[in-house]
Amino acid sequence: MNRAQSEILFAEALKYIPGGVNSPVRAFRAVGGHPFFVTKASGSHLWDADGNQLLDYVLTWGPAILGHAHPKIIAAVKAAADQGTSFGIPNPLEVTMAKLICERVPSVRKVRMTNSGTEACMSAIRLARGFTRRDKIIKFDGCYHGHADSLLVRAGSGALTFGQPDSAGVPAAFTQHTIVLPFNDVEAVKAAFAANKNDIAGIIIEPVPGNAGLYLPQPGYLEFLSEITQANGALLIFDEVMTGFRLAKGGAQERFNIIPDLSSFGKVIGGGLPVGAFGGRAEIMDFLAPLGPVYQAGTLSGNPLAMAAGIANLEELASAEFGARTPEKNAVRADIAAIPHSPLRTPHLDAYARLEELGAQLEAGMNDAAACAKVPVRFNRCGSMFCGYFTSHPVHNVADAMKSDRERFKKYFHGMLNEGVYLAPSQFEAGFISTAHTAADIEQTVRSAAKVLRTL
Repeated sequence: MNRAQSEILFAEALKYIPGGVNSPVRAFRAVGGHPFFVTKASGSHLWDADGNQLLDYVLTWGPAILGHAHPKIIAAVKAAADQGTSFGIPNPLEVTMAKLICERVPSVRKVRMTNSGTEACMSAIRLARGFTRRDKIIKFDGCYHGHADSLLVRAGSGALTFGQPDSAGVPAAFTQHTIVLPFNDVEAVKAAFAANKNDIAGIIIEPVPGNAGLYLPQPGYLEFLSEITQANGALLIFDEVMTGFRLAKGGAQERFNIIPDLSSFGKVIGGGLPVGAFGGRAEIMDFLAPLGPVYQAGTLSGNPLAMAAGIANLEELASAEFGARTPEKNAVRADIAAIPHSPLRTPHLDAYARLEELGAQLEAGMNDAAACAKVPVRFNRCGSMFCGYFTSHPVHNVADAMKSDRERFKKYFHGMLNEGVYLAPSQFEAGFISTAHTAADIEQTVRSAAKVLRTL
């Protein structure tokens, strides 16, 4: 695959941008080689600077749940831009977005917009500390909640990819009140509360961690966290920047039927534009300035372009219908049997049922492809989020993820890229499916995987 123009652009970028990228994981350091540069995206595909077309499972790291350049989102942004790009004073779209979030997430009665998921998580933690008048926060090893100083302790995402989970430039004093525990470990949480009685302000967690690949909470784990925080006067904070409005209409908390005290959001609510938000119970949110003593602000918070894009995204997710696959049409893999799928009861699917169907098709196909190639793969999936680890053992936390064969992943990543399938350039990132993906896209992906896996 010719990438000459991308190589020229990367060489130029290295002169002016640290590492040639504006976010570390884009640098391909975890897989080797240089990144390609994208000039266009539409539906489930990207086109790079050399004209190569790629089937995309990164989806701008999650926001493009309807696919790239959805016409309703593009139209909404253009209409908003005609009225001005920023006002620095309240605008009606902020109210519409706040109402949509509160209507769809029962735990959120009031919400504050920010410019990024990092800001949202940082602000939610500050609010939890201010509301409880306590200092300590529990987070989990491998969970990434943005690059705020106090949270860069054994973090996931890019920090985990580079093997440097603690960032230089963060004084030890800034992290002394952050308690880091293993994910899915009930006894560790009990011990932390016992050792820090009346000092823990809250727990922040990705309900489905997607920054160390992807693994799921074990049955009863999230319920336990809800119960122990309530029993100890602490707050439960769900970081739904990645899972919010993706795993269900009301996010992971709807999917798992958990009511957190605070939640942070991003990605999907911006439709591809920079955005973040945090919200929760009214009495907690009213501790924010100008009503309360906890300060939080942002010049571009509630930006009209981001609000317009996010509103269009959420409204389309709620109203769109998709045709169901017919029982006789099975996905076809290369030289192996057809991929099974579940019979469907209705001829039309809503967006989330469609994403679930596509996710199940991909999971079945990838498991069969790995089995036929006799390559050990543990394929974890939750709805339209997924990750394949090169290991024969279950992956329940970051320690399990770190045991996977990362050298094999590097070869797999480049093999798939050469087949025209773009996956996240790190073993420790989740993949995403959009409603723009088709059964044929999934079939192509499985065929490519079957081919590449046989070479590993």
